[in-house]
Amino acid sequence: MRGMIGSTIPEWLDAYRGGATPESLVGEVLGRVPPGDAAFISRINRDDLARQVAALAIRRRAAGGGLGALPLYGVPFAVKDNIDVEGLPTTAACAEFAYAPERSATVVERLVAAGAIVIGKTNLDQFATGLVGTRSPYGAVPNSFDPAFVSGGSSSGSASVVARGLVPFALGTDTAGSGRVPAGLNNIVGLKPTRGALSGTGVVPACRTLDCVSVMALTVGDARAVYAVAAGDDPADAYSRRAPADAVTRRVPARPRFGIPGRPEFHGDRQSEAAWRTALGAIDALGATCVPIDFGILDQVAALLYDGPWVAERYAAIEDMATRRPEAMHPVVREVIFRARGFSAADTFQAMYRLAALTRQADALIAGVDALLVPTAPTHLRRVEVEADPIRLNSRLGTYTNFVNLLDWSALALPAGFRSDGLPFGITFIAAAWSDLALCELGERWQRHAAWPRGATGRPLGAEPVSPAQHRERGEPAPGHVRLAVVGAHLTGMPLNRELTDRQAVLVERATTSTAYRLYALAGTVPPKPGLARVGAGAPIDVELWDMPTAAFGSFVASIPAPLGIGTLELADGRSVKGFICEPWALAHAVDITSFGGWRAYLAACQRG
Repeated sequence: MRGMIGSTIPEWLDAYRGGATPESLVGEVLGRVPPGDAAFISRINRDDLARQVAALAIRRRAAGGGLGALPLYGVPFAVKDNIDVEGLPTTAACAEFAYAPERSATVVERLVAAGAIVIGKTNLDQFATGLVGTRSPYGAVPNSFDPAFVSGGSSSGSASVVARGLVPFALGTDTAGSGRVPAGLNNIVGLKPTRGALSGTGVVPACRTLDCVSVMALTVGDARAVYAVAAGDDPADAYSRRAPADAVTRRVPARPRFGIPGRPEFHGDRQSEAAWRTALGAIDALGATCVPIDFGILDQVAALLYDGPWVAERYAAIEDMATRRPEAMHPVVREVIFRARGFSAADTFQAMYRLAALTRQADALIAGVDALLVPTAPTHLRRVEVEADPIRLNSRLGTYTNFVNLLDWSALALPAGFRSDGLPFGITFIAAAWSDLALCELGERWQRHAAWPRGATGRPLGAEPVSPAQHRERGEPAPGHVRLAVVGAHLTGMPLNRELTDRQAVLVERATTSTAYRLYALAGTVPPKPGLARVGAGAPIDVELWDMPTAAFGSFVASIPAPLGIGTLELADGRSVKGFICEPWALAHAVDITSFGGWRAYLAACQRG
């Protein structure tokens, strides 16, 4: 029996709704991990699982006992071993560097708070320096389809455990393609978000200014679900960023224009070249237009990452270790990182100036299309080949990935069929910063068309659950979300709207209440706020409807000051949604502004005098 092997997040949740327990299902997965599995550096034991399940039970009771408030309830996941997990050592694939973290990384904490269960830490190219998955003293991670080939790296172990169906998702990191390349070589999804969208607190840096925590999953829907929980501003991370208000509403058109390499490079690999042509034919069938463009600017950007002074960031991240115990480092990693000693501060500034000039040209290039479309990796490499020529061949795998983070773009790697030798081939969509959700919706379109098998499990993908966008089209909240009506300072562009976007809430539509409500301008509130009261005889009031992840809803409600609160509102079309209400005592000194029909109209009238 396969049990839960190869199951998606919705299937895990369905199993729990059917009466299964995390102890039994996650325990069964742990029992399937073979001894000495090169994909793992450390794993939890049965006692660790029991402690996590007990904590999960407490969170479930605090949420009211149902599963709805914990969108990842009992879902197992793995974490790349340069990301902290409390109770497990962080090694970055170097035993001499290892330490015991006092707390988990912010992204891990957010996932655990949503109900997920960590089952272990995964192998990687040491200090996240490599795209092959072979530069680790804990062993090379084999490709999940053919062990003679590399898995890709540096997030090699995370890709392997997802591709083999042990977990539905895993965390990796991506600086030069470390989350995308192994996803492409193992037939899974790899979401490389915008820099700073996912917190770097508790992550061992490679290049701190460029690093991204990435998500690997069997389906686009699962990657999106993890992103919805894990993303958000983190004051403890100097490089964390707030998403702009329009990030949640960006879309790739139904008939998009994709920029593709005018002269694609496959380094003589004819099987990958043929797979690329097949993928382009499938893209055309979706109604897209592919426009060949010159990638020369992007190649110049990519050259800065390893041939320029950015390698000094890798040295800075482990300077103490590199100075005291250089012999403890993997010899290839040491050779790459110690190139930093050949660059001066002047070299660094010259490279920054060069990047700024190239970025202007690259941004103009991508502005002419809806997204770039590239092969995720131009070739598959045999492990023996990499051992003989580790640096030159490694660089080949980054042909279409190295430039993305330097340019502050986002990317989504997706399965795209198989080569004639049975190895997977992948494509990647690349777009401007904060296109993460737009790329996910594009990826879901591709998934419905391509319908790839689940990693290396042999299981067909089957019908994907209804996407969040499809739920919104039906007028209902997406699974794991609460539909919320906002009426005042939380409206788009208003002072408190950030309290929604920071929690990954998505603007769904603009609507009006039923005629049972009146709107009041409250006295003494900062920023100014209205109060909505159901009085029986009123007028339609303008509102915005937002879908907020259930896991974030509790903290949002707790942040609302009196006299406001959250209740159930009736809309003009008869629907009932959660929304802002006001305690009656606050209306005694408030001004009735119902005649304006909404808060925006009232503020506009005030500005006009």
